[in-house]
Amino acid sequence: MDQCHTNAGATLPPIVNPSVHKLVALIGPPNTGKSTLFNQLTGLRQRVANYPGVTVERHIGTARLDLIRQVTLIDLPGVYSLDPRSEDEQVTFDVLHGAMPDLPKPDAILLILDSTSLPRQLMLAAPVLSLGIPTLVLLNMSDDLFRRGGAVDVDLLTEKLGTPAVLISAVTGEGVDKVRSFLAKTIPPPARIELPVLNNLPSCRRWSGDVAANSGYSKPAPPEWTYRLDRLFLHRLWGPLTFLIVVLAVFQSIFTVAKPLMDLVQRAIQSSGAAIEALLPASWFRALLVDGVWSGVGSVVVFLPQILILFAFIAILEDSGYLARAAVIADRTMAKVGLQGKSFIPLLSGYACAIPAILSTRTIENKRDRIATILVTPLMTCSARLPVYAMLIAAFIPDKPLIGQFFGLRAGVMLGLYVLAFAAATLTAWLLKSTIFRSETTPFWIELPPYRIPRISSILYRLLDRAQVFLKRASTVILATSVILWTLAHLTTTGGVDSPIEQSYAGQLGKFIEPAIQPLGFNWKIGVGLISSLAAREVIVSTLGTIYGIQGKDDSTGLQEALKKDLDLPSAVALLVFFAFALQCMSTLAVVRRETGSWKWPLLQFLYMGVLAYVCAFATHFILIRV
Repeated sequence: MDQCHTNAGATLPPIVNPSVHKLVALIGPPNTGKSTLFNQLTGLRQRVANYPGVTVERHIGTARLDLIRQVTLIDLPGVYSLDPRSEDEQVTFDVLHGAMPDLPKPDAILLILDSTSLPRQLMLAAPVLSLGIPTLVLLNMSDDLFRRGGAVDVDLLTEKLGTPAVLISAVTGEGVDKVRSFLAKTIPPPARIELPVLNNLPSCRRWSGDVAANSGYSKPAPPEWTYRLDRLFLHRLWGPLTFLIVVLAVFQSIFTVAKPLMDLVQRAIQSSGAAIEALLPASWFRALLVDGVWSGVGSVVVFLPQILILFAFIAILEDSGYLARAAVIADRTMAKVGLQGKSFIPLLSGYACAIPAILSTRTIENKRDRIATILVTPLMTCSARLPVYAMLIAAFIPDKPLIGQFFGLRAGVMLGLYVLAFAAATLTAWLLKSTIFRSETTPFWIELPPYRIPRISSILYRLLDRAQVFLKRASTVILATSVILWTLAHLTTTGGVDSPIEQSYAGQLGKFIEPAIQPLGFNWKIGVGLISSLAAREVIVSTLGTIYGIQGKDDSTGLQEALKKDLDLPSAVALLVFFAFALQCMSTLAVVRRETGSWKWPLLQFLYMGVLAYVCAFATHFILIRV
């Protein structure tokens, strides 16, 4: 399973004693700052898992009200209405109606709306308020509203809605104390309001517009800087060029900025491993701990800085508002291959992790488009491939300039792998949409948020979350794989204690598949890595670290130097190409099976990507050895 999502099948324990810990639901349209407010209220007291019975991620945490009292807060998927047409909307509907297993009906609701677009945002208020659950309406981004000359009379709005409303800024924390004050009070349920707007969109629009107008709401001035920047970022020529420059900067930073941090982590792993070896007496346990666990897990952990830099850039682009513009730029290309605009978000998410990306296809209402997007998404270069790419590129690609001093050859190769995978995904999407999944193209629309300066605290929260997920990954799947591999590498077919690793069960397994992978330039050691990486792509790094740690205990060279003894440049590039296409992730297959309801699609997906990986790796090796 990709490192950035470890909860594909997990469920949280039921909430115990709901009469003591009240359940509060946080709901609102997308891009209104729900997650930011959730982080403000819960801090690090939060967990992530899936709702029982569906592969929809849920965030649940504890919000402390005072020294004694606390409430349980659940962050619901962003929705525009309570009319359940997608799995996301169905989950929100079920939670609010008390129909979700292991969750009681919420005791209170925090309805968060974008105050700069209040008439449109209030369309969600009618169905939420009609539930009769104590609700606090939060008018977020109030700082932006006032800065642009907008206004709203909160007292009038409270009177019109029949429920409290407050102005807040989830980013700065302004007004959050009022949220805690609301939750700390015992509020009797308001009288259920009957509104003839729940299933009537035009009436709902009129109602929300009237409420806003009668609440002293004045629309803020257009964000001038947003218009100015959009003239550049959404321009048909300068927009894509700007996007290309941003992408180049990201990949260059992955190597240049991360290298000192990686060296620091590497030295820490080496020194701690040496300290452990010096403290323990010579035994099989010391060998397992140092050569198996420390060498295997440490060889993956060293790539954590690169992964965090990638996610930092994604967080900055998202919080600044630029990522939505990138979606508009990409939609022009996607429409040509038959994918609808809603497919962009899953494909973009695939660069982080295929599993949540596949889950995000729930918002695609057309079943043919949804399955086509699911089948294409694993071709996007997820962050689990990054340790493999970084290891091989650093070992075999020289560190020299490609475009002046700004862009190096290593970053160019990394970018080339991403482009290669994107081209394969585009071609596959075109083939699918031209044949078995032919359907009408759905117009793409997306609400473009104003540009904002990203908050460091918000970015740090996300990086901390990603680091926790990665380290948990390293301490579970990768650790277990390293221990199993070390054991197999020490259990030999001859029974000798000092027998070479080739005679171990791990070595024999690699020897068994070696004839099939020799045309690609791979030996049996790489074969062992390919088998182990079926659990997770990045496991091949720990596998090779374990293998070379066992085989060369007196060799002071690192894993990259050890690889040069068994691979040449054509073989290394072929291995990069193989990992660009192969579906080395069993958890992804499991999620595809669950989302599509059949093993037919994940098996077809695994076979297609495997054949594509083998053929392209063979062609790459064949061409390079003759150049």
